[in-house]
Amino acid sequence: MSTENASTTDLTTQPATLASELFAPGVGAQAGPPTTPASDTGSAGNASPGAHSHGGPTPTGSPPERLKSTDPDVFGVPTGREETWRFTPMKRIKPLLDGAASDAHLTWTTDLPEGVELTSVEAGDPLIKGLPEPVDRLAALTRQRADGAAVVRIAKEAQLDRPVTLGLAGTGGDDVVWGQLVIEVGAFAKATVVLDHTGSAKYSGGVTVLAGDGAQVTLVSVQDWAPGSVHGGQYDVVVGRDATYKQVVVTLGGDLVRLVSNVQYAGTGGRADLFGVYFSDETQHQEHRLWVDHAVPNCTSNVLYKGALQGEGARSVWIGDVRIRPAATGTETYELNRNLVLTDGARADSVPNLEIETGEIVSAGHASATGRFDDEQLFYLCSRGIDAETARRLVVRGFFADVVQNIGIDALQDRLMGTIETRLGALPGLEDQPVEVA
Repeated sequence: MSTENASTTDLTTQPATLASELFAPGVGAQAGPPTTPASDTGSAGNASPGAHSHGGPTPTGSPPERLKSTDPDVFGVPTGREETWRFTPMKRIKPLLDGAASDAHLTWTTDLPEGVELTSVEAGDPLIKGLPEPVDRLAALTRQRADGAAVVRIAKEAQLDRPVTLGLAGTGGDDVVWGQLVIEVGAFAKATVVLDHTGSAKYSGGVTVLAGDGAQVTLVSVQDWAPGSVHGGQYDVVVGRDATYKQVVVTLGGDLVRLVSNVQYAGTGGRADLFGVYFSDETQHQEHRLWVDHAVPNCTSNVLYKGALQGEGARSVWIGDVRIRPAATGTETYELNRNLVLTDGARADSVPNLEIETGEIVSAGHASATGRFDDEQLFYLCSRGIDAETARRLVVRGFFADVVQNIGIDALQDRLMGTIETRLGALPGLEDQPVEVA
């Protein structure tokens, strides 16, 4: 993190920009997917004529409409048998789901370039009421318990000379930290925002990005928590007309991390690229769920997540849901998840879902692969005099590098690759692991 203008931050309360100032007239923050099913929309296993449903058990694979509410009781208390919770270790996430009120907080450090304002709003502010609604009980508890939000406001047409950096550090303790962050990016602005999570905490946080018309926004979220930390979160983005949004999620630390990322489009011509890297070590559980809702014409989405697992009890979960609604003609979308299982005793679950309700699209597809090392790559390296163990480490580094480079910040990329190198260095008996084609 740059130390220039870095400080421990106290937020002031000021009115925040309304969605009407970020998007085209008549378009609000919840533009895009309707909360209740439209009369002409299908559902998985019960689609409208001409619809194509792909992936998941009927009728709950790629859900046609997700339940949304700011009231936690609407969702009930999950038992682990629900589709959205069946992969999550309920005992470990229970402290968050209990929903106890708390005054605990993370320590913030900030680096704010010129043209960026950090403020806060109360829970009743129109900005909060207009945000995309929570999609599960934990997100609803977070909206309720956070009692307002911190707001990063980036002026329209701003061209920042460096990234906005928010360092969010846990200070330990058993109390849950509840947090809500809204990032407003004005029309035609260009900005990168880094959320760097470190330290020890039980944290439930909501993040919403409002990318104004024509804006170019990159959000980098790093989960480099200390051992024993628990982090649950809902990330929402509303992509304005002709706006470009890039999200890079890097999950390395913590005992349990469960992040739900949702994308909706507020106008035509929007693009969303979602990249992710995760490295699950012994007993770690890392879960990433994505929902991309194409509800307006001529928008693009691209998803690429890569993960590696090592050690007994290492677990990763990736769920990718993409829906193309009847009105979303001209859509172009693709999602890919790849996992490297480095040792016995580790498990990766990968579930891509795609639902298409119009034939008038450019392209749509998805893929998932889980396996060990690519023997062709290893043979190539070994044939040039590189020993087998070094060759395997080079393959893993290369596996991650093409995703990490999307961050676009050299110092942060070097730090994260260094962390991955350290994790690889702790991998015992790599030369004894079997080789398979991923």
